[in-house]
Amino acid sequence: MRPFAEFRREGVVRKHHPELSKARSLVAEAEMRYAFLRDLQRNVKVTDLNANYFSETAYDILLELLRARLAKDGYKATGVSAHEAEVSYLRELGFAEPDVLSLDELRYWRNGILYYGKRVDAAYAKRAVLFLERIYPRLLKIAA
Repeated sequence: MRPFAEFRREGVVRKHHPELSKARSLVAEAEMRYAFLRDLQRNVKVTDLNANYFSETAYDILLELLRARLAKDGYKATGVSAHEAEVSYLRELGFAEPDVLSLDELRYWRNGILYYGKRVDAAYAKRAVLFLERIYPRLLKIAA
C-alpha cells in the first residue's frame, strides 16, 4: 500500500475546497447502511451463498466514511487508483498499519467480486463484518 502523499504527487488525489455538505451526506448514508447491515445480521445468517453481499456492504460503509473525511479535508480521489488512495488515507487519520492492510484486502476482494465475478466464503465475510464493527465507531467519529 503506497503512501497517501504519493497519490497526491501522481494527481490521483487533488486538493479542493472542503465539501462539508457532501461529507454530512456520506456519513448519513454510511450510518443508514450500517443500520441495515445490523438488521440483516439479526435476520440472515452469513453463508457462502450471501458472503459477497456482506463483504461488499462492509467495504462500502467504510469507504463512505473515508470519503466523508476526505471531503471534509478538501480532498478528492479520481482515476484508476482512487480506491487505493482513499484506503491509504487511513494512515493519515492515525489508523495502525494492520487496519490499513485489512481494508486494502477488503478493497481487493470487493473489486474481484464486482469486476471479475470472484466469490468469498462465509468465513471471510464474517471477518470483514467483524473488522467493520471494530473500526466503524472510530472512523465514524473522525468522519462526522
